[in-house]
Amino acid sequence: MAAQKKDEKAAREARARLQQYEARKEAWEKKRKTRTRNAWIAGGVAFVLVAGAITWGVIAQNAGNTPEAGSSASPSASSSPAPTAKAPDPSVAEDRTWTGDITVNGVDLGIELEGQKAPQAVASFVSLTQQGFYNGLSCHRMVDTPGTSGEPGFQILQCGDPKGDGSGGPGYSFGPIENAPSDNIYPAGTLAMARVGNDANSNGSQFFIVFGDTKIPSDSAGGYTVLGKITSGLDKLNESVTTIPVGGADNSTPEQPIKLDSITVK
Repeated sequence: MAAQKKDEKAAREARARLQQYEARKEAWEKKRKTRTRNAWIAGGVAFVLVAGAITWGVIAQNAGNTPEAGSSASPSASSSPAPTAKAPDPSVAEDRTWTGDITVNGVDLGIELEGQKAPQAVASFVSLTQQGFYNGLSCHRMVDTPGTSGEPGFQILQCGDPKGDGSGGPGYSFGPIENAPSDNIYPAGTLAMARVGNDANSNGSQFFIVFGDTKIPSDSAGGYTVLGKITSGLDKLNESVTTIPVGGADNSTPEQPIKLDSITVK
C-alpha cells in the first residue's frame, strides 16, 4: 500500500509539473504572439509614416515646381491656396481709387489701388489690409535682373505669404485676371498679384512690387492682375531694400529679412 501511495503521489506531482509546463508554454506563446502582433503594428505605423513622408515630400516638391509663366523668374505662387473661405465680393472695391501706404523695412511707399479696373483683386487686398492680415509678413522673394539695350529686365519684390515660402495664402483663391497689360510690360512702381502659372483663378494674398521696368510673358492663362501703383518712396526702397543680396536654390531668397511692417488703405 505504501508503494502504491508513493506511486500515486509521484503521478500527481508529474501531472502538476506537466500542467505548470503547459501553462508556462501557453503564457509564453501568448506573449510571443503579442510581441509579433505589436511588431507588425509598429512596422505598419512606421511604413505609413515613411510612406506619408515620401508622399508629402513629393507633394511639396511638386508644389515648388509649379509651371511658371514663360520665364523661370515669373512672380508665381507655389500652389493654389486651399479654398476654405470665399473671396470678398468685388463691390468692396467701391468702384473707386484707394490710397494708402505700404511700409517695407521702415520705408514708406505711397500707393494707389485701381478699384475700377481690378475690382476683385482690390476688394481682396483692401479686405485683407483692413483685417491686418499683411502686417508683419515677409517679402520672401526678390529677383533683380536689369534690362539691356533698352529692353525691360525682371525686377520684382514678392510679398504677402503668411507661410513665408511662396506656398501660403488667405484661405481662398480667386480670379479672373484683371487689368493685365496687353504688351506684357510692367513699369517700375506697378503693384500686381502673384499667381500659379497657367491658372487664372489662383490669385490669393501674394503680390509683387515692380521696382524696375519688367517684362513678364503671358502664359496660357494670360498676364498678371495689376492692382495699382507706387506713388512715392520707390527710390528709397531701391536704395535700402532691393539692394539686399539674394541666394538660395533659385537665387531669389533675400539673405536678410524683408518685412511688410504695415499696410493701410483709405
